Amino acid sequence: MPRSRGPLRTTAPAPLLAALISVLLPVGAPGSAEARQAAPAPSEVPGATLSWRPSTPAQGRLVALRVQEPPGRPLRSLSGRGGGETLHFHAVGGGAWESLVPVAVDASGDLIADVELTYRDGGRERLRHAAPVASGDFRHERLTVAPQFGRPPTEEEAARRARDVARARAVSETAHRTPRLWTPEVVLPRSDRVTSGFGNGREFNGRISSRHMGLDLDGETGDTVYAATRGVVALADEFLLAGNVVYLNHGAGLVTGYFHLSRTLAAAGDTVRAGTPIGLVGATGRVTGPHLHWVVRYGHVSVDPESLLEVAGGR
Repeated sequence: MPRSRGPLRTTAPAPLLAALISVLLPVGAPGSAEARQAAPAPSEVPGATLSWRPSTPAQGRLVALRVQEPPGRPLRSLSGRGGGETLHFHAVGGGAWESLVPVAVDASGDLIADVELTYRDGGRERLRHAAPVASGDFRHERLTVAPQFGRPPTEEEAARRARDVARARAVSETAHRTPRLWTPEVVLPRSDRVTSGFGNGREFNGRISSRHMGLDLDGETGDTVYAATRGVVALADEFLLAGNVVYLNHGAGLVTGYFHLSRTLAAAGDTVRAGTPIGLVGATGRVTGPHLHWVVRYGHVSVDPESLLEVAGGR
């Protein structure tokens, strides 16, 4: 029987063999010296960095999530969720992108944001960013109101309140589907003293019943109320508890509300800018006197309106 042959062996010296391989492989082809030097390992491809602004999220406040592109590697798109809501990113210059993120008034543990990034070079990246939530500075308020305001609602009143809540929720959902309209120009709807802060516990006639989810600004009936920033009037109507209201859809998840107005000066569909008159101070609905109750929400989460001026307004 013929003897089987072993593996073919070359007798060419190692340097000669390396030279032959480099001649046969085109410059830059996979496996060539040039390709090995030009193509970094996957772990060496630079990625984006995430940070909070301000650096410590606190209960009941808006923060901004900043995504910084790596040098020379621009982003094509960003999406994600944070604080239980959809995030909406916009470019802020210098290769940075930001989205508002709400921190619920009763949030505990970490504020978490999950972001998916798509680079223009086709690469994709998923990042999670978290930070401990600091306690909010809330107070306890005792209020004395008329007896009819302290009794349980009737069946008819409960049904109407449910309809009002549903209509307000619809505004928040529409804001998530609307492109960003708000601008860094953000103003107080009234330049007056704060009579009740956001997040304060409310005790009515000796019974704890609620938490104050807006900012009360002093005023006399007939004083002008202004839009906080650019948006579209989503709702101008009368609610059972809030009285005459105006809700503004600012797009990219942001909503502001103006309650207890004596009169509305804007109609649904109107486009307004920061400082546009939209109503007059009043005492309609469930109130103890004339004032403006100002509400700010990101999606369905109510936040301290003053944090909108600090974050969106760049203060």
